[in-house]
Amino acid sequence: MASSPAGTLYRGREGMWTWVLHRITGVLVFFFLFAHVIDTSMVRVSPSAYNTAVNTYKNPVVGLMEVGLVAAVLFHALNGIRVVLVDFWEKGPRYQRQMTYGVAGLWVVLMVPFAIRHLSHVFGG
Repeated sequence: MASSPAGTLYRGREGMWTWVLHRITGVLVFFFLFAHVIDTSMVRVSPSAYNTAVNTYKNPVVGLMEVGLVAAVLFHALNGIRVVLVDFWEKGPRYQRQMTYGVAGLWVVLMVPFAIRHLSHVFGG
């Protein structure tokens, strides 16, 4: 493992990958929110256009995208808490690796049941 510059809080592979994933999930959530505001604002212009748009979302492809959205929001939120702890807790940098694995474990524990339940509804449950 390559050494990091002195004073850097985010060290190692885990720190690098969580940094990258945090940025990617943040951008994905931003674009979802942008699209959500646009399609929701259509209700003021034309309720029938809004209803048409919402009805186009009721298909398996969008159902899979919803799982991706929840995965991105959940990771971004959990990792955001980890970032706050690393930045503001004096022992945070020392426990960064453990917190990263904790975020990953909690993400899996929360995502797997959600994905199973949601996809069972999307694909005919």
